[in-house]
Amino acid sequence: MPTIMERAGLAALRCLDPETGHRLAIRALQLGLTPQPGPVTSPRLRTRLAGLDLPNPVGLAAGFDKNAEALVPLSRSGFGFIEVGAVTPRPQPGNPRPRLFRLTRDRAAINRFGFNNDGMEAVAARLARRPKNAVIGLNLGANKDSTDRAGDYARVLARCGQWLDFATVNVSSPNTEKLRDLQGKDALGALLHGVMETRDRLTRPIPVFLKIAPDLTDAELQDIAEVARDSGLDAIIATNTTLDRTGLRAPHAGEKGGLSGAPLFEKSTRVLAKLSVMTDGAIPLIGVGGIGSAEDAYAKIRAGACAVQLYTALVYGGLSLAAEIARGLDRLLQRDGFANVAEAVGTDRETWT
Repeated sequence: MPTIMERAGLAALRCLDPETGHRLAIRALQLGLTPQPGPVTSPRLRTRLAGLDLPNPVGLAAGFDKNAEALVPLSRSGFGFIEVGAVTPRPQPGNPRPRLFRLTRDRAAINRFGFNNDGMEAVAARLARRPKNAVIGLNLGANKDSTDRAGDYARVLARCGQWLDFATVNVSSPNTEKLRDLQGKDALGALLHGVMETRDRLTRPIPVFLKIAPDLTDAELQDIAEVARDSGLDAIIATNTTLDRTGLRAPHAGEKGGLSGAPLFEKSTRVLAKLSVMTDGAIPLIGVGGIGSAEDAYAKIRAGACAVQLYTALVYGGLSLAAEIARGLDRLLQRDGFANVAEAVGTDRETWT
């Protein structure tokens, strides 16, 4: 549970417009005003993901620390791994404000940021000063006005790759026009070919992940599974935000952009379980979408995820939620007789397919 100080801080931030509140949350991290319990781990929680050794399988999703400004405090906040970004070759302001909306009744959010970020040069300088005892990855993006979006991903990886433990190809944001077109079989295969060639030229080659949308048909998911196998992808992150608005009750539900948070849980988990069946466990999967408790994280793992990520739930539960979920997951694994996370992966995927 959040501390009294954290609850007070969350209440204060919710009095501000969401983007200003988020900016202040990053500042609070930098000033050491947030919970920092250090690594949360146990023999049951230790996880190996695409060659990476994680203290626990609960990660921070991209979007929270877009510009890698709070790497040290985030690495001490209980997460097993951190993903920053998305980052594009050139800085860009993103879409006009307002572009972030809280849906408190639904414990959700809608954003249409449009890959606003400081650009790869600024982020590379921060990554060069990263903590060495953490697992840190970067979400790769493309500039909105780029004439070679596929090439943008490779450029960011080439510039920042030496300081990363993994990189994620993000072709699933709904907020950059026609970006999701890159999820098509031919376009995705060509894009990943360029990224993998760049990865192989790094001094220390790193795992490459792909982040997909939850709004794909079964045929499109099958295409992605085939491309992932053929390209040698190391993992798939399922999923990004959705364009679906089914069942929302809160004001701002009609705003344009990607929906994240609790309403996404069921949809993203079904996509995850289907991918688990399609890939037959050959490609590690990372479950994202609507995780707000240890039970949610456990459900994703049993649906086929080797690890999970969260973001929107932190708006409502605070950063202490990361450690809380990790500890709760440890108890659930112990309750059900699993010696480690890997034993639980996919044990309930038929329920979701």
